[in-house]
Amino acid sequence: MTLPALPEESFQRVLCVVAHPDDMEYGTSAAVARWTARGIEVGYLLLTRGEAGMPNPPEETARLRTAEQRAACAAVGVDHLTILEHPDGVLVHGLDLRRDICREIRRFKPDAVYGTGFEVETPYGFDQADHRAAGLATLDAIRDAGNRWVFPEQIDDEGLEPHSARWYLTPGMTDPTHGVDVTGEPLRRGVASLEAHAAYLAALPDHPVPAKFIPQFAAMGGKAMGVEHAVLFRAHDLQAPPELPTESTQD
Repeated sequence: MTLPALPEESFQRVLCVVAHPDDMEYGTSAAVARWTARGIEVGYLLLTRGEAGMPNPPEETARLRTAEQRAACAAVGVDHLTILEHPDGVLVHGLDLRRDICREIRRFKPDAVYGTGFEVETPYGFDQADHRAAGLATLDAIRDAGNRWVFPEQIDDEGLEPHSARWYLTPGMTDPTHGVDVTGEPLRRGVASLEAHAAYLAALPDHPVPAKFIPQFAAMGGKAMGVEHAVLFRAHDLQAPPELPTESTQD
């Protein structure tokens, strides 16, 4: 069965919430390149500066990775970049993290929020702790943002308004529901966005060349959609009526 295309024609804004610089660039940014080319405004919210990701002193690393992330955003047409200063490597799911993500959802007012998964084990091994904390906090913050009695100071003191995003997107590594065709220019721009993290990648031993492995993964996604290259997602329509269980009949 061929996966359907993500209903991006209904998107005006997409907010992507990840833990570190470079987290968006391992495939997802190719979909972002397609969205921005179609006039969809995409914002990135990074929860840390990635200062624990290289052997350099943390402040030096943070400055370097922030600059590389700006270049990565430019490669795929993202102008709205917010980088918070939660500590890299020890990100904690809790009210502080939820509050900050909620604030950005209320500011940006996205139709769709993309967040990382929060499973311990993935098809590629055990996920990093920051990714799991970020993913779960993002899921919670989507609901928080629509409730004016949760973090009410953002409404009463900061002048924000409740906002309920319709779509919640996560990576489609397992059981994908939709895909985005990134054949051609979107894929090229997605590869360029990862290449923008040149110093970070150089510090990783035996890291594969982006121009080789990103197209390989996108080709696997393309098979599921019936196109050359695609990025796959699990998409949840948060405004859809709940599916009620069907009654079973017994003989």
